[in-house]
Amino acid sequence: MSTQFDQIAEHAAADGKVTPEEVLQLRRECWPDGIITRAEADAIFALNDKLTERGPEWTEFFVEALSVFTVMQLEPKGYVSQENADWLVARIDHNGEFGSMAECELVVKIFERAKNVPQSLKDWVVERMEDAVLNGTGPTHRGGQMEKGNVTAAEAQILRRAIFAPSSARPGGVGRSEADLLFRIKDATLHADNDPEWKRLFVQGIASYLQGFHLPNAQISRERAAELDIFMADTSRSVGRFVGRMAKASPNVFGQVFGKRGTDASMEDRIVEAEKVTTTEQAWLDGKIHADGEVDEYEQALLDFLAEG
Repeated sequence: MSTQFDQIAEHAAADGKVTPEEVLQLRRECWPDGIITRAEADAIFALNDKLTERGPEWTEFFVEALSVFTVMQLEPKGYVSQENADWLVARIDHNGEFGSMAECELVVKIFERAKNVPQSLKDWVVERMEDAVLNGTGPTHRGGQMEKGNVTAAEAQILRRAIFAPSSARPGGVGRSEADLLFRIKDATLHADNDPEWKRLFVQGIASYLQGFHLPNAQISRERAAELDIFMADTSRSVGRFVGRMAKASPNVFGQVFGKRGTDASMEDRIVEAEKVTTTEQAWLDGKIHADGEVDEYEQALLDFLAEG
């Protein structure tokens, strides 16, 4: 980082905040090319740790700069490496919780921006999001408040962004670990003054897990993406060999793009089939609902929604 950054960091350590003017200086002088090095990323995190006040200008800079560093600066772009995932967790995990809402916003942004992240990061985020929603306090980046012991509209919004993000357990939908998370939060805040948006998210999230359609190959690993990038860059391969490799590597995608007529009907059948609750899913749902021997208002709303479908 530049001398200018050092001066701003020194000033922030003294009064606990970075002014909008200082954030603009950071953008102009410390990040003019859109490239962030590991040393610069560490310096940004260190400065964030010193702040007692984090205005929207700082949070936006913090989230933008570090999400670009984590997701977009290593090939193949759009995938978080295991090294970067481990670094991110080490920088953020303050005694098992987010140190600031800026860090919570950063993690959600990474999941929205990335095509995929390591499983270890997915598991860690589920744990941290639960703690943030149940125990977090203070203003969020996009307005609203986080309150301990209940679910506010702002908390429901940030939770929705996290579990439906492209890099979540099920891209654009809800996976088993996230459905378990929704039930745990529901049980912990059952009689609290929750915002109506929370009940809506609970019902939609669990229904997505039970009835949502997703392609098994919707996500590929960073390693597989790198292999495909190398293959695509190899101009010595023939078109025939390319089509053959594509058909083997990504049969779902290949069928949709190159398939014969009638594949749309097949896809419709698969969507209809996904809407049916399987025996395994029903057993999971029954176990959740009957765990305490009664059906609460959230569970009833879910059952009513499923019955309407």
